[in-house]
Amino acid sequence: MDSPDPKTPNSDTPFSSSTSSDYGGWKERIFYPTLLAGLVGGGAGLLSKYRKIHGLANISATYATNLSIVAACYCGAREFVRVSRRSEPDDLMNSAIAGFGTGALLGRLQGGQLGSVRYSLIFTIVGTTVDYATLKLKPTLRSYKESIIEGSSSWMKLPEWSPIQVLDEEALAAKQAREQQLYAQRALGQLNKKDP
Repeated sequence: MDSPDPKTPNSDTPFSSSTSSDYGGWKERIFYPTLLAGLVGGGAGLLSKYRKIHGLANISATYATNLSIVAACYCGAREFVRVSRRSEPDDLMNSAIAGFGTGALLGRLQGGQLGSVRYSLIFTIVGTTVDYATLKLKPTLRSYKESIIEGSSSWMKLPEWSPIQVLDEEALAAKQAREQQLYAQRALGQLNKKDP
């Protein structure tokens, strides 16, 4: 008497195609870009011409907060569009739709109807361009990261002519054997000099 489990989601539900791994990538797709935007905003505050008027800490914090809010809104909207459309995270249409919606909302709050149109176009172009560049650079960055992480000694190769050499286990054992042999010879040599 096997009965269907009532907790199993039905295939007709809108979020049945989403798996738990989809929700595990929110840090990569929302949190990290927001954090990076905050760092960029803080750096822009350091270079701002208003830093002498408002103070360096205040203007940096303001820029960092504003850019973080904008990035969080955009990335959140992009994820919302991705889930609604049931598409892949790398689909650039998600970026365009999210940029248009986020720009329209934030532009309306900031500059009225004209600001809404202007910001929606800017966010669509800039957001989609950044996502496209990220997609193109991701394999390069991943291979660079893997080459660094492969091993603590393999990321820093010394040239062949360098007097400093990293030894493997066989070479290290041979070196220790030579050192023991030299130590024994020195010890015998010291004893022979003292026995005349």
